[in-house]
Amino acid sequence: MEQDKILIGRKDKIDLPDFGLMNIPAKIDTGAYGCALHCHEMEVIEQEGKEILRFKVLDPSFEHYTDQFQYAEKFSIKKVKSSVGIAQKRFAIKTKVVIFGQIYTVTFTLTDRKKMKYPVLIGRKFLSNKFVVDVALKDRSYKQKKDK
Repeated sequence: MEQDKILIGRKDKIDLPDFGLMNIPAKIDTGAYGCALHCHEMEVIEQEGKEILRFKVLDPSFEHYTDQFQYAEKFSIKKVKSSVGIAQKRFAIKTKVVIFGQIYTVTFTLTDRKKMKYPVLIGRKFLSNKFVVDVALKDRSYKQKKDK
């Protein structure tokens, strides 16, 4: 293993400080290209002559649900192939993620993941050149944070 890469397990807990969310369960998935975040009630609204994306992160089925709208002035629409192979258009935003005490800016596509076990999916585009995945491990970043 290269010394500059961090060893991560198949799942972990991450912080999303821009949304005030801590210890959100995330699936580490080398089979997925990008990162996805469970959101709902997504819509583009006009505010002061600008288009802004309004959405809610998580939902009542997840432990950390807050029922607050979040807003993104910068967003795009990406074509993404879902886990079942269906192409769909999704909103995409950049937000901060804290893992292993480091802050990263990550692009997430926003999608309904309420039927999934994990509200966050971390894909290989983010993992590449930063992490090595050992599927026998889990919650390494979270355990490190708890120990401090």
